[in-house]
Amino acid sequence: MFVKDWKKDIFTIPNLLSLFRLLLIPVYVAIYLNAEDTTDYILAAGILTVSCLTDLIDGKIARHFNMITSLGKVLDPLADKATQFTLILCLTVRYKVLQYVMALFVLKESFQLIAGSLRLRKKKMLKGALISGKICTTVLFISLILMVMLPELSVRVVNAIALIDTVFLLVAFIEYVAAYFFMDSKFQSLDE
Repeated sequence: MFVKDWKKDIFTIPNLLSLFRLLLIPVYVAIYLNAEDTTDYILAAGILTVSCLTDLIDGKIARHFNMITSLGKVLDPLADKATQFTLILCLTVRYKVLQYVMALFVLKESFQLIAGSLRLRKKKMLKGALISGKICTTVLFISLILMVMLPELSVRVVNAIALIDTVFLLVAFIEYVAAYFFMDSKFQSLDE
């Protein structure tokens, strides 16, 4: 009986979609880093778009069909962050200005990982992603996929995108710092 329930919690459609997103990462990397023409860049952007769409779908399915699992609560953000990190890293190879976006992204995510782990030790976790984090994720994906799809963007446009991404990352980072230190209402007890 336990084994059956265990499998049911792991092999849900949302969890499989999150795993699929993780599997798309090396496919994207191989295509983007070996791209030779416009078709290759569009294909790489298409893979990222599929990843983003499955991210939207898995959450809706999980909530609508009551398929929210502990594994899904870890797997979904892991797939998001791994995809974002890989995307920024690959683009940094081409656009050096994105190293600042990468540094802020790593700082923000490291803070959330450490602060989240400390809260988990107290049997508390965020009720869900903060709105600034959701907006930041959306802005990052749209702007960075645009950069993948259009590899001949001018330096001015790339700098503007890097600035916009930095602002959204900074706002999200500040809100997460505030939430972890000053907004206990944003957390739920794991005992509930």
